[in-house]
Amino acid sequence: MTTLLYIVLGLIVLIAILALLAPKNYDVSRSIEINRPKEDVFEYIKYLKKQQEWSPWAKKDPMMDKKFTGVDGEVGAISYWNGNKDVGEGEQEITKIVDGERVEGELRFLKPFKSTSDCYLDVAETGKGKTKVTWGFKGNNKFPMSIMMLFMSMDKAVGKDFEEGLQSLKSILEK
Repeated sequence: MTTLLYIVLGLIVLIAILALLAPKNYDVSRSIEINRPKEDVFEYIKYLKKQQEWSPWAKKDPMMDKKFTGVDGEVGAISYWNGNKDVGEGEQEITKIVDGERVEGELRFLKPFKSTSDCYLDVAETGKGKTKVTWGFKGNNKFPMSIMMLFMSMDKAVGKDFEEGLQSLKSILEK
């Protein structure tokens, strides 16, 4: 009986130590330069429906169920999706727009697990007719998910998808 008690206490101590060591937040972003004026790029990226054209997740499940509510390209617009195991279920809401500069949103994942993250798209002029687009998201790792982040990298898990999406965006806008 005492051996079992020591094992249980050891597991509790181990979980507590792992929880203390685990990363409490994440911030993943990628950037690309597009040969188009900043105004044109911003006008395109602020729309949730347009994001479906370059989103890597839209390619992973072209048959996913999508719904849009609110006025697209304005604060309060929401894009809902429900797809296969690669894309899950969730929604993205535009929460702030800094005209010509930045679009901020909230990502609410429902499946395969619940979580909320902040997302953003920034544009900056890098030269005449050239624009740097930065796409990112950040959030907090809540227990017990934070312990899993000791063994997995959010940057590695999502970074390649961001790179693929930005490359698709560049291809579309540079046509």
